[in-house]
Amino acid sequence: MAVKPSNQQLQSKEATLFRHLVQNYETKQYKKGLKAAEQILRKQPDHGDTQAMKALILSNQGKQDEAFELCKTALKNAMKSHVCWHVYGLLYRGVRNYEEALKAYRFALKLDPDSVQIQRDLALLQAQMRDFTGLTASRQQMLQAKPQLRSNWTALAIAQHLNGDLAAAEDILHRYEETLKQTPGKGDMEHQEAVLYKNTIIAENGDMQRALEHLEGVYKNAIDRVAVMEMKAEYLLKLEKKAEAEKAYRSLLNRNTERRAYFEGLEKACGLDRSKKEDQAKLLELYEEYASKSERRDAARRMPLDFLEGDVFREHADRYLRRMFTKGVPSTFANTKQLYADPVKMETIVDLVKGYSEEEPYTNGGAEQREANGGIERSESSKAVSPEVIAKNWGLSVNYFLAQHYDYYLCRDAERAQQHIERAIEISASKTDYTYHMTRARIMKHQGNTAAASKAMDAAREMDKSDRYINTKCAKYQLRNDEHQPAIDTMGMFTRKEAVGGPLGDLLDMQCVWFITEDGESYLRQGKYALALKRFKSVYDIFDTWTDDQFDFHSFSLRKGMIRAYIDMMRWEDKLREHPFFSRAALSAIRILTLLHDRPELVKGGHMNGTGHSSAEKKAAAKARKAAEKAEAEKKLAAAKKATPKTDDEDAKKKEDADPQGTEAFKNIGDKPLEEAMKYLSPLLELSPKSLAAQVAGFEVYIRRKKYLPALKCFLAVRELDSSSPRVHELGSRLKLALKADSSDLPSAVKETIEAAFPNKHADEDITKHNEHYLERHANSAPHVQAVIRVRRAADDKSAEKSAGDLNKTLESETVALEDALAGLSLLDDIEAETTAKEKYTEAARKRFPEASAFSAR
Repeated sequence: MAVKPSNQQLQSKEATLFRHLVQNYETKQYKKGLKAAEQILRKQPDHGDTQAMKALILSNQGKQDEAFELCKTALKNAMKSHVCWHVYGLLYRGVRNYEEALKAYRFALKLDPDSVQIQRDLALLQAQMRDFTGLTASRQQMLQAKPQLRSNWTALAIAQHLNGDLAAAEDILHRYEETLKQTPGKGDMEHQEAVLYKNTIIAENGDMQRALEHLEGVYKNAIDRVAVMEMKAEYLLKLEKKAEAEKAYRSLLNRNTERRAYFEGLEKACGLDRSKKEDQAKLLELYEEYASKSERRDAARRMPLDFLEGDVFREHADRYLRRMFTKGVPSTFANTKQLYADPVKMETIVDLVKGYSEEEPYTNGGAEQREANGGIERSESSKAVSPEVIAKNWGLSVNYFLAQHYDYYLCRDAERAQQHIERAIEISASKTDYTYHMTRARIMKHQGNTAAASKAMDAAREMDKSDRYINTKCAKYQLRNDEHQPAIDTMGMFTRKEAVGGPLGDLLDMQCVWFITEDGESYLRQGKYALALKRFKSVYDIFDTWTDDQFDFHSFSLRKGMIRAYIDMMRWEDKLREHPFFSRAALSAIRILTLLHDRPELVKGGHMNGTGHSSAEKKAAAKARKAAEKAEAEKKLAAAKKATPKTDDEDAKKKEDADPQGTEAFKNIGDKPLEEAMKYLSPLLELSPKSLAAQVAGFEVYIRRKKYLPALKCFLAVRELDSSSPRVHELGSRLKLALKADSSDLPSAVKETIEAAFPNKHADEDITKHNEHYLERHANSAPHVQAVIRVRRAADDKSAEKSAGDLNKTLESETVALEDALAGLSLLDDIEAETTAKEKYTEAARKRFPEASAFSAR
């Protein structure tokens, strides 16, 4: 951090100490820096720059409040010091208040327009905030100040590109190339990357012919050979130069014959259309050409199954499946299950595999059967394998395929799946291959038997304790069975032993999102809302950290010359929160927060983490908590004794978790749960507008906040996404009830807007009748019946007994799924049904789903 002396002059000795202070900060020797600052302030207590630097060190030690107070004092003492304003901006940046940091940087730059450090920090912050107009201006000034640096030219081109001015970005790169006296060599990575980046800008601007010509000029010297070949093939295809495009895609396939995108590009280059029957024979001939070149190639044999139909499909599927089963490839079902989207193809595949289960491979009868089915003879590689091994592979593969087939959601038959997986395990007889045991656990999970699934997965883990994959799968299944400590112990086999907070602390540090999400969902199932919300907040914070982590790459990517990767990273970050794990955590958090709004008493007593009201339960919970705290303290003490002492240049020690159970945070949001819910909801609605669950969550929050226009918008989105969903009936009825209740308080403009988009045709009693008529039409559908019951609840219908009876009837339907039965059980709690009604429902559900742990536990 280059610091000029301010208008507050220091004596020679103190000026030297100030330089040392800056150096100590830059080298993270904070104790020495504080000592130097104290020496200066003893001589000149009102020196603003020294106070600002001291505040910066305090901030890096985690003392944010003290740092801000001291920096404000420094500003009072030296209002026109660019150092103080720069530090003030750095403090705000440290707490993610980028707007205030930007203001402070701009004021500091006014005071010292020539400061390269302030200008660079301002540009980095503008990139972080996506202020591309301001970023372009900043990069322009930096280029004018130091035009000899290539990175300044590239940075300005990136700013203009991100700002949408592609022509200006290309012009900047071209102007820099003109200044070069000689072309950089092939080993100049920064130049090679800049050249390819310029090419992508030309292509993105739509000028494919010029992009192709430019690419031809740099083709021979390009280091990223694969990227250049892919770009050339893409440009040729878009320019309708199909002969050259075909040649380009064949060159790519010579490098990688398993890349589906290359085959799809080759199809287009050859002018072949999968949907046209006259082209399918030519396509099959094309794929067989590549398949015949090597016995190991799979994509060329698998891809024709996507477009072939009828007898030709059956013949090709038979050849493909026989080949895979003879080799004993476990991933055969995973490779073919996409074909199940077509019911005819699914029926053909299962018919073939059932036929295989009744024949012996490579016996006389088997040969005749293969010939009848249009099979193929043994390959050269398979001829070296003994008939016994082939027979074992065959029986194992067929049974494993059928086990996965019957476990698949489109054709689930748990009993048959169980029979086939047991047969596969019997044939395998391996004590180290956990693949088939893992599938057995998955079948149990789909039956709802989480306890047996957890036990079976743990048994699979025991077969190979050094395998991280099966270790994590086991931990996941343990969490699905609400076994928190066993799951942590399982993960602890691969976490750092010296990590603060044990395995869980290490998983949080390592941002293991899947474990944190599963842990939170488990606590939510148990009604331990404070702990669940704490976990979901951790996931939210991790995504915030990922957003902040990009800050370093704004400068790092320019130093290393990785410009195309940087642009991809920026675009990925813009849509970061549409990630499925963020959606899962956000939806679960919103569910807890809306529940907290409906039942504010949850923050009192032991409700926060699911403990009961009785004194005995409270004492037991307190005793368990004290024992856990004592064990954790002993563990930390032992770790502290083993740990080596930290030096001055290390960061301050991590703060211990002052709220390990999440109860304090849960209490703090008790008065404003819906405001907290908006933090999770806003990214969902912005980045996942096509998610039905996100729109329903938005409706739930807005209807409680009495924000009827946004609630209407969410309802209309749900109706557009799936007009047949029972949620449409439920949300529409609830919205009408809410509008009727608050009609006198609504502004006339809001009423007119709502009436235009969603006319309220029903009075209160008409909505109730309409709801019951809806029930009559959909009495056999569990989701529809549950929607009706939620409308009754919104209408203050107290007939919980009637609703419980309607839920019981849904269990008699042939179409009811395990998820529907579990949702009905949860709904009984929401409508506060009597204990006898819950027991009756549980008993009926147990008969329908005898393996499900959720019903046997009650």
